Amino acid sequence: ELALKSLGNEGLFLFSSLDTNNDLYLSPEEFKPIAEKLTGVAPISEFEEEETPDASGETLSVVAKFQPLVMETMTKSKDGFLGISHVALSGLRNWTAPAAPMSVLLARQFKAFLPPKNKLDLGDLWWIIPSELNIFTGYLSNNRFYPPPPKGKEVIIHKLLSMFHPRPFVKTRFAPQGAVACIQAISSFYYTIAFRIHAEFQLNEPPDFPFWFSPGQFTGHIILSKDSSHVREFKLFVPNNRSLNVDMEWLYGASESSNMEVDIGYLPQMELESTGPSIPSVIHDENGNIIDGRDPSGEPIQFVFEEITWQQEIPWEEAAQKLEVAMYPFKKISYLPFTEAFERAKAEKKLVHSILLWGALDDQAVAWNMVTVTSGNTSNPRVPLPVPGSGRTLRETVLESSPILALLNESFISSWSLVKELEELQSNRENEFYSKLADLHLEKYNFPVEMIICLPNGTVIHHINANYFLDITSMKPEDVESSIFSFSTNFEDPSTATYLQFLKEGLQRAKPYLQT
Repeated sequence: ELALKSLGNEGLFLFSSLDTNNDLYLSPEEFKPIAEKLTGVAPISEFEEEETPDASGETLSVVAKFQPLVMETMTKSKDGFLGISHVALSGLRNWTAPAAPMSVLLARQFKAFLPPKNKLDLGDLWWIIPSELNIFTGYLSNNRFYPPPPKGKEVIIHKLLSMFHPRPFVKTRFAPQGAVACIQAISSFYYTIAFRIHAEFQLNEPPDFPFWFSPGQFTGHIILSKDSSHVREFKLFVPNNRSLNVDMEWLYGASESSNMEVDIGYLPQMELESTGPSIPSVIHDENGNIIDGRDPSGEPIQFVFEEITWQQEIPWEEAAQKLEVAMYPFKKISYLPFTEAFERAKAEKKLVHSILLWGALDDQAVAWNMVTVTSGNTSNPRVPLPVPGSGRTLRETVLESSPILALLNESFISSWSLVKELEELQSNRENEFYSKLADLHLEKYNFPVEMIICLPNGTVIHHINANYFLDITSMKPEDVESSIFSFSTNFEDPSTATYLQFLKEGLQRAKPYLQT
């Protein structure tokens, strides 16, 4: 109360965003972001690795390619961003180019991507940056502007992401955090490492309120020598194959509990790529003397690199699947594209287990406002709460539980879809069957997530809204008035028991079809 009286709401909000340990005291380390902002000088951090290259060190040139978010893909754009202040979106609107279009990095800095000694076989997985959050630990504060200093293997990832924007957060506010990697190919002297990174950016600075920009994922690969002295190839990018691939959240008040606005949108391009293999920073002649990097005619010396012969390798799709399952265990079963799921269900005479939602189910563009409350504001009756949403809760609980995975694998073909994609499919009259499938799904959809069981012809035989599902599974069995779902005593977790019952009731209703 004294701090609020002294600083006011907005002053306390800024103070709290810097006071990371909530002791109402700013240590020099906590004050450092403000000092750097005011002075324009960023001191060399003690956590960063020594960057003075030795005589044999190599450097890698990396270029950043960036196309800004397509504003028209945000749902809020449909009403002309009515009620959203220009200031709130200023950080987003002003981010039109990468912070550093090109950077030269030491090859040995990429040592962080090498596998540990107990993960040297083809297809082996390991965490470069482990996730420290799960459904039980909650999430990190939204009320922050400046990233914590990166440490250890976080440093190179922080450097790379800083090419896009000066304030990357290597660890996201919500699970699954971190970076996971997989050996995709092995030769005598080289590895190809596939990786997936979950990170986000803070686009605003005081006195504005925080604006979080969370790409669905960063993925890519690196080809590097086993001693990390040479990098043959590096690429990192945000996948752009779906119609929405970025989650955005911004606060509208001077406290953690302030209203949060949420939206998702489409980012056409966000990638880093090496211009070529790493090259020596210092060149020696055959006698060991340092020479200029040009030949007698004045042309730059051209380096010739040996061709790599891979002894073992797996396809990129297989490596990407391993990374995805590591981040999201519910993907141990396949979730097929919408139309493909119905074709497979018809061929195998199974039901379709479909999840229809506003944001993605298997990346970080899932959006927090999956849980909403009703307000008295008629222009915006649905007020998003800054809590993990129902889509995120489902994938981290029931969808990854062993009984659910077993039943889905045995009796269903699973799929998940974006509402936006089905709306586009619905309006596409070139294929009337696919259009009708989308239409049947959208008829049953209620915000934010709808779980649907249907026949291969698209007929919906059972469905339940995620918010209702989470509500009834958080209640005591004797308090549930509806008889639609009954609680089983075979499982301690009521969510798993109830979802299992939902699936079994779908199978029961479909028996006449399955028996024909």
